[in-house]
Amino acid sequence: MTSPNGPVRAAIIGAGHFAYRMHIPVLAAREDVVLDSVCRLGRKELDLIAGEFGFAFATEDWREVLEREIDIAVISSPHNLHYEQAKAFLEKGCHVLVEKPMCLDPDEAWDLVRVAERTGRELLVAYGWNYKQGLDEMRGMIGEIGEIEHVVCHMASFTRSIFSGGTLSNWQHIAIQPDRSTWEAPDQGGGYAYGQLSHALGILYWLTDLRAASVRSVLFDAPSQIDLHDAAAVRFQNGATGVFSGSCGVPNGHGFEVDIRLYGSKGSVLLDIETERLVLKLPDGETRVAEVPQGAWKYSCEGPANRLVDLALGQGRNESPGEVGARAVETLHAIVASGKAQGAEQIIKQHQKAAAE
Repeated sequence: MTSPNGPVRAAIIGAGHFAYRMHIPVLAAREDVVLDSVCRLGRKELDLIAGEFGFAFATEDWREVLEREIDIAVISSPHNLHYEQAKAFLEKGCHVLVEKPMCLDPDEAWDLVRVAERTGRELLVAYGWNYKQGLDEMRGMIGEIGEIEHVVCHMASFTRSIFSGGTLSNWQHIAIQPDRSTWEAPDQGGGYAYGQLSHALGILYWLTDLRAASVRSVLFDAPSQIDLHDAAAVRFQNGATGVFSGSCGVPNGHGFEVDIRLYGSKGSVLLDIETERLVLKLPDGETRVAEVPQGAWKYSCEGPANRLVDLALGQGRNESPGEVGARAVETLHAIVASGKAQGAEQIIKQHQKAAAE
């Protein structure tokens, strides 16, 4: 058990481009963290990372890390490996941060939630926006609009090149390049829904208790058969309707677009990440606009890794818990499955949120 003052011993499983660019530097900057173990395929890249950050142990076999004395594990491997690896480290007794999407299979996602509860460990999903200043103010606004009856949830980004066989020019100087299969392989969660729309669902399901019950969708696919654009009609468990959309079509050089609109029986809430607007509308023309510091919602992902350490030290609150990730996974799975089935309705299996329910 980690002492209240640390040090927290950390392992990185799947030290690819994003872990190298974000999670590892965040952990390395903390005096209460010891970088113990790092794992990835490719000895050249592995040795580069281990040498640059001073990891005590480096291996291409993630199971060897299970023999180490560690407190936290960051799972940043390809999406299809998340379940087995995250489960193993939770059962070892580690607090775990897993990259989004948490899993590809809803059954596996909900199983991770149960494992985390059973082991008494924290399971976090790498949703960077969930840790941004002032974004959780939306939750209080939602409490004033009554029962949610309709949802609009849209995300678009400048990612066409990475989903259609290339890379982003602003990544080319980074020593560890992305593995293209992570973005482009259909059986590994390639495509826009899992790769990007998952961010917006992470916000929606963090701020509300909504759960999707059924989905009908259409996809615009690349020649590789992964989705570039997504459009879905959703029915939620409480009877509300919803429209989800995602697109990789923002021109390079522009920022992320994330728009979430919630319409309730007594009012509505608008969240616009790009323009940093959060607006509550109530009857009789009443409008409240949140004060958002300029640049506060620009995307970055320091929050999840920092909070993983804090939680291991008994501090802070998990703002991206596994059950939020699982609700996102079951929705994403249904969106992709419906699109591949020419828009056939997908009924979502209603897993329990936790074993105690």
